[in-house]
Formats: sequence, C-alpha cells, structure tokens
Amino acid sequence: MTAPSSILETPLASLHRKNGAKMGLWFGCDLPDRWESPEAEEKFARTSVALIDKNYRSYFSFTGPDRVRYVNAILTNNIKDLAPGHGNVSLLLNPQGRILAEIETYAFADKLFCVSYAMIRESLLETIEKFIIMDDVTLTDETDLYGTLALEGPKAATVVSELTGVDLAKIDDLVSTDASIAAIPCRIVKISPGGIPGAEFVVQRHQLESLWNLLEPAVRRHAGGPIGCSAFSAHRLAQGVPWFGYDFGEKQIPHEAGLQDSHISYTKGCYTGQEIVERVRSRGQVNRRRVHLIFSGATVPASGESLIVNGTQVGYVTRAAMLYSFGSPIGMGYVRKENNALGSELHWAGGAARVAKFPEDLSAANPKE
Repeated sequence: MTAPSSILETPLASLHRKNGAKMGLWFGCDLPDRWESPEAEEKFARTSVALIDKNYRSYFSFTGPDRVRYVNAILTNNIKDLAPGHGNVSLLLNPQGRILAEIETYAFADKLFCVSYAMIRESLLETIEKFIIMDDVTLTDETDLYGTLALEGPKAATVVSELTGVDLAKIDDLVSTDASIAAIPCRIVKISPGGIPGAEFVVQRHQLESLWNLLEPAVRRHAGGPIGCSAFSAHRLAQGVPWFGYDFGEKQIPHEAGLQDSHISYTKGCYTGQEIVERVRSRGQVNRRRVHLIFSGATVPASGESLIVNGTQVGYVTRAAMLYSFGSPIGMGYVRKENNALGSELHWAGGAARVAKFPEDLSAANPKE
C-alpha cells in the first residue's frame, strides 16, 4: 500500500497546539506526540484514564445486497456471521499472503462499516474497488465525515458510565452502541486491549472539538488526562499489541506477525491469500516471527535496528519505547526461529536485548513506580 503524498493532520491540531501539545508524525499523520510528559501520560493509561486522539483512521462503508458476500471474500475474518452492531478485526492480504491492511468491520442493518488507516486510505480503496466487478456492492469513502476519540485505563469505564450511562461491563469487545454526551450523538465501541475495558467514540467530524472539550475535564476529575502517541506507543507495547505500519505490514504474512489467532477465521471459506495462510498453518513454522523485547540500559533502539547473535544479524527492531514504569526500554521486532525462543539473548548497537512475553514479563519484574 502506498503512503499519501502529503502529511495528514488531525482535525484537532489547532486545539492541541493551543493547549500545549508537542506534535509529531504518527501513522502518517500530524498528531500529539506528548502533552505533559510521556512518563506522566503513561501513568494515566496505566493507573487512571487516558484521553487519546485517534484521528489517524479512515472510514468506508459497503452497501448493496452483495455487500456481506463480497467483503467476506476479501478479508481474513468471518464477516457473514457478524450480528448487528458487532464487529471484528481482519486483514486484507495479497495473493501471496502478505498483509496489505488491517481493517475493523462492523455490521449494521443497511451496511458494513469499516475502519482502517488514513495513511493507506487512497491505495486501500483502490485495491478494494478493483475487485468489485459483477457484485451489487457500493463502496463509499466516509473518512471526511467521522472522527474518533478514545478513553482507556482502569477508570475509563467509570467515566463512560458517568457521561453516557453506558455500562461497558455489559457489552462485548468490538460491539457498538448509540449514545450521546451532552447534545453530541456518538457511537461507542468497546475495546479492551490488555483486558481493561475502554471505549472509542465515533462522532461526526465537526463535533470532535466539542467532544474533546467534554471528555478532557471528565478524565481530569479522575486524575487522568490526554496522552500523546509516545506514551500511547509505550502503553501498547507493554500490552503486547502490535501496530499496523510499524510492527507488521506488506513485508509480513499473518503467522510471522503473530496475528493468526486474532485476525483470521479458519472455517469461513475462501478469501484472497487463503492458500498461503493454510500452507503455513499446516507446516506449523515460519522462518521468523514477531517477538517482544526487553532492552538493557536507557537508550531506545531506533526502528530497523539490527539484532545480532555472535556477530550475525538474526533480526531487527520494528518499534521501541521507554517504559518508565518498568525502568527500561521495551519493543517488538522480528527474529529468526533459531533465536526467538523466550529468554533468548540478543544484542544491538546500544546493548543487550532479551526475547520476552508481554505483559507477563513486565508485571513479574517488580516495575519501578
């Protein structure tokens, strides 16, 4: 998938800058990199509640009588059995089984609503549309209509309940429900990365600033606050959650990226790239795979940094960040099968690295507070 020719920008960029955010390039978009400090923001997400600008996403819908059959035939997960209001996460693969996109799909009475990434918006839509030949399906780009803000952390469910009356405990993950905050209608989607309930608020784009101005004081009342992408990245790494465009993409197949259990249905029938997925599944092994890494020292490795064993490169880092609560950098990367067992010791230019499992190996090591 090709990246956009120009840098995209969150619709809230002016508000963020006015409120002191330092901006940075994330997911191909100009987004808050940090507010107060990554260390303080990491604590919001871990101990209270974090407000996150997720306006790096693209939105599109499928309508028409063949929409379910068509989308089910191009994505890796089971779309045809989604109940109304329910969603799942899939991959779009090329015929060689390489990952072109990560897509959330939600079923509604009159359409399928899909969420992906703005950085691949144009090329994704072009790829999907070229396969619509004989099908009675209409693909509509709705990216300019919507935006998303999110609440995460152990107090997120409390804030959601106070503002909307929605009890996240009664909703399954990736299930959406209609609600309103003040006079702002929104679609609330439950997410639970790391097993802690949180919510995404999908609203009309012109209402994003009003929603932010309602959510920020609400999280402040619970000792939380907005977090930038530096802290958000560290938080996702600690949860063991890979990011499309950083930790997996067109260079990987699903089993290398460790997505074979979360993004794929093995009973749904045919889809693009299925032959490769089934071949790898039956073989039971790949030459390299994505791993979690704990680094020694205080220097954070750059993306692409080589991982070395006995002078030979055996892998590379995809993404890394300082995890302040743990006291050292952590990250993800790809390592050859001979060297990717848990506990394997690797080296990079700035020190040592150890293959670990997140979040278990972080909570078991008496993290620094």
